[in-house]
Amino acid sequence: MCRWAAYIGTPIFLEDIVSRPGHSLIHQSHCATECKTAINADGFGIAWYGDKREPGLYRDVMPAWSDPNLRSLVSTVRSGLFLAHVRASTGTATSRNNCHPFTHGRWSFMHNGQVGGYEQFRRDADMMIPDALYPVRKGATDSEALFLVALAEGLEDDPHGAMERAAARFIRLARDKGALPHLRLTVAMSDGTRLYAMRYATDDLAPTLYHRWSDTRGGRAIVSEPLESNEDGWEAVPPSSFCIFDGAEVTVLPFLPCRLAAAA
Repeated sequence: MCRWAAYIGTPIFLEDIVSRPGHSLIHQSHCATECKTAINADGFGIAWYGDKREPGLYRDVMPAWSDPNLRSLVSTVRSGLFLAHVRASTGTATSRNNCHPFTHGRWSFMHNGQVGGYEQFRRDADMMIPDALYPVRKGATDSEALFLVALAEGLEDDPHGAMERAAARFIRLARDKGALPHLRLTVAMSDGTRLYAMRYATDDLAPTLYHRWSDTRGGRAIVSEPLESNEDGWEAVPPSSFCIFDGAEVTVLPFLPCRLAAAA
């Protein structure tokens, strides 16, 4: 599975999350400890917010640890809100268009997990994307499809409800045409103002997710794995949770797409 990290707070250099910590995202790309695959070498990406409404985006297919351009970027760019991801493919091709984060307008989105049997119903998933949004579809991943379906379900005005409805639609597809597990996910997404994160699975194996407030930085990191092995203050996000991070404030709501999927 993939590894990712996000940050919201006082602007910092991207490297303070991506490359400098002892168990930074780049370190996790080849030495992950809390997922099935220790190596995440199928591409990487960063979306960051600055002075403009829409995020900057940098993605490539190289392993994160071997790209000098990435190291230069994260050492010079400062942001108060960014998402970073290292990819381990669950079946789709290694290509720039399949690397996370995905963006549309002011929104950025990244995902770790899987939709059971996705290759068996990829066309059905694409059919859930409305015509107005389908030109945005550049890659072939379940993650990008989930993002676009969530946009169609009203992500702009109702992030929590839209993600529940989109996830429920994928659960129904996996249940009808796919395989177990029907859905596992941790998601981070942002509208440029707030940062949202979810942790969920239809079985008991939801991917790991943690967050920690730093008084030194004046911000909060949300990560697949803690950035330092001996650092206190990391809080595990419970399964079936939808988190809203707004500055120092944290709101945790239930995230239960299974209720909507069962009602269909």
